[in-house]
Amino acid sequence: MTRRHDLTDAQWRVLESLLPAGKRPGRPSRWNRRQLIDGIRWRVRVGAPWRDVPPCYGSWQAIYALFRRWQRAGVWQQILTGLHARADAAGLITWDVSVDSTIARAHQHAAGARRRPDQQIEPPGGIGAEPIDHALGRSRGRWTTKLHLACEQGSKPLSMLLTAGHRGDSPQFAAVLEGIRVPRSGVGRPRLRPDRVIADRACTSRDNRTYLHRRGIRARIPSKIDQDAHRRAKGSAGGRLGLSCPAARRARHARRRPTVADPEWCGRVLDS
Repeated sequence: MTRRHDLTDAQWRVLESLLPAGKRPGRPSRWNRRQLIDGIRWRVRVGAPWRDVPPCYGSWQAIYALFRRWQRAGVWQQILTGLHARADAAGLITWDVSVDSTIARAHQHAAGARRRPDQQIEPPGGIGAEPIDHALGRSRGRWTTKLHLACEQGSKPLSMLLTAGHRGDSPQFAAVLEGIRVPRSGVGRPRLRPDRVIADRACTSRDNRTYLHRRGIRARIPSKIDQDAHRRAKGSAGGRLGLSCPAARRARHARRRPTVADPEWCGRVLDS
């Protein structure tokens, strides 16, 4: 039985070429990889507990075991990198990158997390080290986590960074852009620099603009009202005021659309 958001045959053929070869000895599993991956995508889209995954995708223990095993081995990141390379080779990445952030409310059980990850019974694992604060911080929404995202206009996420919920957007602006790394399908170094960056007023600091100028990246970041007033007060020594571009404002919709956390995004990439 297939469901509405399950992988199509064409999407599965693309994704299957990016999966690692199976090395598990013994009796083969009752459920194939396609079923288990569809179960993972169902759970990520719905946000339900692992135990509530429908039985048509296999046992929830097998689905979670595959998700956790590939998370520790960095397979999910390898799949995303392969999709990036495929999309860039087909000219589907516009390289007009939007930067923004969103806050996610942490579960109430997050308040009891260990302060020292090295003393956990099961280490976090994955390709990167977990932050000391577990990306948890107190804000108006209590325990929250902030996701900083850089995506192109086709809603393909190029870089993501997790911080505590009370961290500001401007200090993480350069770190998010530094995480962009799209490999070439053939010979050549990975592409690290976008053509243009679109962001909101939260990122309009002198350090961020200096960083963009040093890397030769054009930007469409509106300035704040008080900054414009200070520039006018200085006269010709204040420099030029930031210009607002209606087309750039309309292009900011990309960062509000579904990202890699939404299985529908994966479907659009696999179709391309």
